[in-house]
Formats: sequence, structure tokens, C-alpha cells
Amino acid sequence: MAVPSPTPAPALLPLLEPEAQVFARYAGSQSCRECHAAQFESWAKSNHGNAERAVNAAMDSAAFSPEHNFHHGTQDSVATQVDGKPALKTLGFDGKIETYPIARVIGHDPLRQFLVEGSDGRMQTLEVSYDPKRNEWFDVYGDEDRRPGEWGHWTGRGMGWNAMCANCHNTRLRKNYDEATDTYRTTMAEMSVGCESCHGPMKAHTEWRKQYPNSKETDPTVRKFTRDQTFDTCGSCHARRRELTGDFVPGDSFGQHFQLTTVDESDLYFPDGQIRDELYEYGSFHGSKMHTAGVRCADCHAPHAAKPRLLGNALCLRCHTGAPGQIPESTVIAPVIDPVAHSFHKADSTGAQCVNCHMPVTTYMQRHPRHDHGFTIPDPLLTKQLGIPNACNKCHTDKDADWSLAATEKWWGEKMKRPSRERAQTVAAARAGTLPSAVPLLTLLHNEPNAYWKASLIRLLGAWSADAEVSRAFLEYAQHANPLVRTAAVQALESVGGAEADAARQILMRRLEDPERVVRVAAASALHAPLDPASRALREVLHALDLAADQPTGQLQKGVWVLSHGEQAGAVAHFEKAVSWDPNSGGIRNEYARLLASLGRTLDTLTQMREAVRLEPKQAEFRYNLALATNESGDMRGAVREFEEAVKLDPRHARAWYNLGLARSALGESDAAIDALRKAESADPRDARIPYARATIHARLGQKAEAREAAQRALAIQPGYQDARQLMQMLGQ
Repeated sequence: MAVPSPTPAPALLPLLEPEAQVFARYAGSQSCRECHAAQFESWAKSNHGNAERAVNAAMDSAAFSPEHNFHHGTQDSVATQVDGKPALKTLGFDGKIETYPIARVIGHDPLRQFLVEGSDGRMQTLEVSYDPKRNEWFDVYGDEDRRPGEWGHWTGRGMGWNAMCANCHNTRLRKNYDEATDTYRTTMAEMSVGCESCHGPMKAHTEWRKQYPNSKETDPTVRKFTRDQTFDTCGSCHARRRELTGDFVPGDSFGQHFQLTTVDESDLYFPDGQIRDELYEYGSFHGSKMHTAGVRCADCHAPHAAKPRLLGNALCLRCHTGAPGQIPESTVIAPVIDPVAHSFHKADSTGAQCVNCHMPVTTYMQRHPRHDHGFTIPDPLLTKQLGIPNACNKCHTDKDADWSLAATEKWWGEKMKRPSRERAQTVAAARAGTLPSAVPLLTLLHNEPNAYWKASLIRLLGAWSADAEVSRAFLEYAQHANPLVRTAAVQALESVGGAEADAARQILMRRLEDPERVVRVAAASALHAPLDPASRALREVLHALDLAADQPTGQLQKGVWVLSHGEQAGAVAHFEKAVSWDPNSGGIRNEYARLLASLGRTLDTLTQMREAVRLEPKQAEFRYNLALATNESGDMRGAVREFEEAVKLDPRHARAWYNLGLARSALGESDAAIDALRKAESADPRDARIPYARATIHARLGQKAEAREAAQRALAIQPGYQDARQLMQMLGQ
């Protein structure tokens, strides 16, 4: 009797639908014109309508004719024409000055950038750009004077259109990067931000309308979006985020395709939530009172023109009248605002304009002023304490923060002591490592009504993951209703150990089936355990890693992933590729050095850390890691010198002080060692190892009283610290 062959396992469906099928559902913006003429004309003149386009003689001739010669940094470039077509003569590939034909234009107002065709399907974005209002060429990097070979030079990966620009300047784009060959085959449904970028594919709608041109019925093919779905569609481009799919579809939630960048321990945002780096609008608006109250983008911005609905204070005063405003679904009655009485400025002054105080401007790319959408409150006290900018001094540049502080205290008095001030102070202290415990952050976390800020506070609490109460908070918030909060908590669970480790693992396993992809990817990354190759979460995290593999940071992410799964050789290959793609990044070399150190490759570690310090000599962390590598090589005196440099750069670097103390003790310099350890204790009062180390030195010197005091401090921080307890017994309690 023949034995039947086993039934083959069903083939796994691809995570992305084939682009031919996807693009077939798009009709193109021109198909909208006949029925939606007013909206079409408004859109066609907008920045969205001109986000990317072919060269147009009527729009672009002034930029290239007559010929423009201009100087930027140490370089000279020429905007010209070759055979009647725009071209730019500039320093480019292989460090040579050549004349490059212009392939396309991206951007419209207030600046236009130009694309040049590269190799292997690439297009590169020139850094020299054109200001159409001033009829002036300039460099978006100002005086940085970037050079060929650098990641951020226009010929480098940091200015690659396929990875850095294309997705938000076009409609339903597929990057189509092939890591094996390091090539692109980028395609799109339509060039520029077309109607279907926001409304979704509409070919079925246009065909239905052709079939029923006079019907008064609602088209059954059209999907009506909620306000939050529309908001997430705006965020798909107007956000600093990590891409997870490379294939956002209007109507989908943000978390199905992206992980949002929020306020964290980095300096991308100021501690009060103001933008610092180029962060766009979606993230900061998420953290605002306006978002919490139910306001969304289209309440203030006309979507087709991509401009404010009203000019000046009239826009804000639609709602700030003390009566129900014009914002659908708003849950809050906006307070009455009289701009003159509220601002203490004359009615016709810039200081009486709402946006100038609550949406201060930062200029990016030398020509693009952007309003901060965090709707923060100017607070000169935070400027004095923490260096956080305030709108008062952004306008009154001839005055100092003391002058502004005196004015705000005179006008507002005790009202300036707002919860947002306390939050900014606590966030800044957490970043600086000066919080004595997790209590202030935990208190803020439990009381914070805004999900964006809850997520940010969870990320800052990562330094206290060994604290049982903090671990329990992570477990609780990993089940929060908001995906921003769940994502942050799930990521934090990666470092939870001790009594909560099993509970953390159980929750991570459950979150592999979370309704939001961003949470599933975070859970799969945090588990560091083999997953079923057919599981959705594993396939999604691998897809996200592949999507980012054309950038140095993407190679680092891949290296970390394979290393966590035991593939050391694969990790080294990814890290080496990251270094080769961005050789001038001290941060990447630092990460590579840490990997090499874990593999015991001491000399290679030293080489990378020395280069990292050379590239970024003011980074205290790099000096610290160089000191560790120097010590590992057997050069303790050299290590001491590097530790000393680290604490000069960052006097709050507790680990550098701690290791400096240990090294000085090993060299027999006991007094200097005790001094360094006291400074370490001051910088990080949470680490029981530091006072214990000091106790051992005191004990060795016969200083029993000082040794007991230090050991008791260690036990107060960590009651179960057995080494400290044994030392107390030896000293005779």
C-alpha cells in the first residue's frame, strides 16, 4: 500500500501585495479634475501638488538662465544649461567637479531642490538649492562644507532620494531596495503628493462615477475616514519615525506602518517638548493640549491648499471664545482668550500673535521656517535653569532670560508654576542622570493624561528597570489602550529581570499578537528568543529590518538583531558595512567597538574607539569607552588619562568617575580613588556598587568609620547587597 505524501505546508503570503495590483487601483490626480475642479486647482498650486515634478521651463528657467555662479563653504557651483536643459556644475562623485543634468525638482516654496541620477537605480538630492522668492542659490547645510565620501554629502546615502525623500514626495511609493546587490528599483503610483496620497486609491470611484454620472446615491466604493484616520494620514509624512512597511495606505493607523519618535533621553526634543532637530509636526502635536482636546490638522489647515484656513489670530479665536468652538469631537471648551490682555502686547504687534508665543519658529534647511506644533508655553525660568529656548527671547533678542522671567512673573505670577514646567524639569534631570530615584518620573507617568508623554516618560524610566515598582509599571502599561504607550512599555520590558522576568516574557509573548504592528515588532525585538519562522511578528520585524538595510543605521539594527540570535559573524559583517557606508560617524564606530569588545578583540576595539574619539572629540561616552578598551589592553595609566578626559567633558558621567576610582585604587593612589568615587556617588546616587567600592578602600586603609558609612550607604540603596553586608560583618557592626 502506497504511503500518501505529506501535505505541503501552505506558502506564506507576502507581507506586501504586488505593486502591479496595487497601482492598478489608482486613477491619478488628473482624473479628479472634472468633478472636483475647485479642489483640484487649489491642490495643483500647493506644496503638495508640487512636491516632486519634472523640470518645467516656466517654473525653473529663472534658476538656470542666465547662468548663476555662487560660492558655498569652500566650494563654487554653477547653475547653467546644457543643450537648453538645466544642469548644475559642482563637486560630486569621486570628488570631481562635473556638470550634472537635472532630472527632477522636489519642493516648491520656500525652496526647491534638484535630483541627479546616480548609479544602480539611485537618485541623489543636490545640497545646493534654489530660493524662488529671492532668485538665489544657497547650500541647505549653510557653511558645513560637506565633502564627497561623507554620508551627508549630496552624493552620499544621507541625500539618497530613494531612501530619504521619495516616500513623502510621491504617491504610494515602493522603494524596492535589494540588499544583495545594493540597488534600487523604486516605483510609484504617481509622481508628487497626489489626491490619492490622502484619499487612497480612487480608480473604482472614477469608474463608478462614469457608470452612474447622474446618480445622487453615495458611491459605495468610497471609504469615509474618521478624523483620527485623516490625522494619521498626515502623520505618515509629517513625522519623524521609523518605517515598518514602506507601504502606508490612507485609512490605516499610524502604528501599522511606523514607530513615532518622541521626547526621550536624546536631544532631538528639548525637555519641555519643543522641537530641536528636524521633527516635523505630527509628534509634537501629539504631545500638545490641542491634540488632547480633540483638535486635528484639518481643523486649522485647508487640506487642498495646505495652508491655514484663516490668517493670524482669527484662526485661534474660532474656538477660544469660551463657547463651543468649530472643532468637531472636541471634548474641551477652549478658554476665552483676548490676545491683547493675554499677551500684554499691543494689538498690532508681533507679540500679540498667538502663534509667535505658542508655536515658535525654527528655520531648517536655511530657508524653511517651521512652527512648533507642541503649543508649549514660554517659560524663561526653564531657559535659565536648563537652556530651553523661550519665545520671549526668540523675539526680544536684545534682552536676556532674566528680563523675560521678570516680565512673565509680573504678568502671570504663580500661574507660571504649571505641571508642564515640573515635567520639563523632571525630564531634564532624568536625561542628566541627576534624579535620585524613579519616584518623580513614576508620579508624572501615572498622572499624565497625554499618551505621547506617557510613552516618553516610560522610555526615560528605562534607567530604573531594576526597580521593582518601575518593572511593575512597565508590565501595566504594556497593556495600555494606546499603542504609543504599549510600544514604549514593551520595549522597556526587554531589560526587566529578577522576579518580574517571567511576567515580562508572558506579556511580550501576548503582544506578538497585538492589533498594531508597531507593538508586535517591538515585542519580537524585545524577546531575544527564537520565534516560529511562519509567525506574523517575526516576518514583520525582519521586513522592517530589510526595509532600512540601505542605511548605516539599518545595518546596525540588523547587526544587533543577528547578534541577539547568536550570529556573531553576521553581526560583525553588518557593523563593518555600517562603518564603510558612514566612515565619519563616531557613533557608528563606537557601536562597532562595543561589539568587538564583547568578542574579545581588544586591539580592534582600540582602533575603532580611537577613531571615534578623533572624529567626535567632545563625546564623553566615547572617551569613556576608549578608556575601558585601553585598560583592557593592559595600559592602566593610559586608561586613567582617558577616564580623566571623559569626566572633564561630562562631570556627571558616573561610570567614568567610578572606573577612574577603581583604576586609581589599583595604581595605589587611594586618596585620589576615594575622591573619584565620591564624585561618582554624587553623579549617580542609585548605584550601590560605588559606595561599596569606596568602603573597600577605606577598609584597606584601616578607616573603619568611613568604611562602615560607605557600606551602609550601599545597603540603603540595595538592601540585598551581600558583599556590602559581609564587609559590615568584617568591620564589626
